Amino acid sequence: MANVQLVETSLRDGNQCLWGALGIDTAKTLTIAPVMERCGFKAIDFTTSTHMGVAVRYKQENPWERIRAMAEICRDTPLQFLSTGFRFIAWETASPEFMELAFRTLANNGIRRFALADPMNDAAANVEVAKMVKRAGGEQVIGALVYTISPIHDDAHYAQAARVMAESPDIDAFYIKDPGGLLTSQRARTLIPAILAEIGDKPLELHAHCTIGLAERAYLDGADLGISALQCASGGAADGTSNPPIQRTIKNLREMGHTVEIDDDAVAEVARYFTALAEAEGMPTGAPMPFDAAYFHHQLPGGMVGTMRRHLSDHRVPHLEGAVIEELGRVREELGWPIVMTPFAQMLQTQAVMNVTAEERYSVIPDEIIRYALGKFGRPNVPIASNVMDKIMANPRTKELDAETGMAPLSELRKRIGANLSDEEFLLRATMPANLVDAMAQKGPAPREYNPKARPVIELLRRLLQREDLTHVTVEKAGFRLQLEAKA
Repeated sequence: MANVQLVETSLRDGNQCLWGALGIDTAKTLTIAPVMERCGFKAIDFTTSTHMGVAVRYKQENPWERIRAMAEICRDTPLQFLSTGFRFIAWETASPEFMELAFRTLANNGIRRFALADPMNDAAANVEVAKMVKRAGGEQVIGALVYTISPIHDDAHYAQAARVMAESPDIDAFYIKDPGGLLTSQRARTLIPAILAEIGDKPLELHAHCTIGLAERAYLDGADLGISALQCASGGAADGTSNPPIQRTIKNLREMGHTVEIDDDAVAEVARYFTALAEAEGMPTGAPMPFDAAYFHHQLPGGMVGTMRRHLSDHRVPHLEGAVIEELGRVREELGWPIVMTPFAQMLQTQAVMNVTAEERYSVIPDEIIRYALGKFGRPNVPIASNVMDKIMANPRTKELDAETGMAPLSELRKRIGANLSDEEFLLRATMPANLVDAMAQKGPAPREYNPKARPVIELLRRLLQREDLTHVTVEKAGFRLQLEAKA
């Protein structure tokens, strides 16, 4: 039996799946960081460019400051940055020079591990990005094999992608990234050996979601089959549409005869913290999910199912949900079987809704679908259906969008935005509205401590102080008394 390592995902993926990427700020991160460092994790799935943008836009916090502070604490545990290729914060395609600057700045601030997940499973593109990361000072590069179900995503597809990436000296390890939680035990028993046969002695990790209750079983099967590390979340940040809960995974691995070298007390403290955080902030906690066979058809991430239902309800057509799900499958096939992950999940859902609600299919085509057809999101796995491509090419917007050049060259951006800015500030101002970056800078350094136990008291006082009908407020408990009086 194997020694299985663990990658902790609460701060990035758990936060994104259950809390819309809004549940974590710098104080909440740094408060638990020393305990996470003690756990003995192989790595911490820490951030993405999307999360960095959220820090600026919604928290008015400097994401570079957060990375540096976390890296100062986690000296033994590598922090991971997840990249989807040639974009950083903005959706525009960035130049290689811009991306290399972004990777170098991330590495200089403390990111040591880079996971590369091309939404098309374009192995050659991952190889090129890996070269860039290593030139920029990244220590570890993990190549993702993004799992999905379609007629073209068979074991041979993944074996071929693994073979191409395994030949690269810049890719150190691999992981099967299953954003939909679709990997069954039966498929794991053929897929994992097919990939391991191509990657030699490079490690293979597994990352899956609990969306329809399959991930935990797949994790245990994966450990038996040679998976070296499993990616899990903790406490209230686990389960549901998030990743498998770390404590239950450890218990089951050991029960199956595997070794997990971890500080169990520290792991338990991390789990309690994320549960307490969710309860204090009124955020949902994950719970075991029932199996849903319909999910294999639409494959929408859990959060997007809710978005679809809200959209249909807003347009007073909730009864069309079944039709939209059926249409989504047709659209995915017509567009060359893109993997249902960001950005394609949103694009497929939007087109399916428009096709169902419009008088004619593809009479309305979103700009992002046109950009996809023009190759601005990578190469489709198979050609787009000819009748659909004809409609896209005949659309008046296609010519305009085809003329887009993406982000300006790095030298031009430097000249336009400010030649004397630090790399950190330049990257933010090149990818975000100036007023948001200004607001972040004006707010100053973020708090570094958070106490979930104090949150209810603070919220109570805030609400009481908003009341104009109160002149005295007294808060009492054993050994404590706080009295507030309005000034005459």
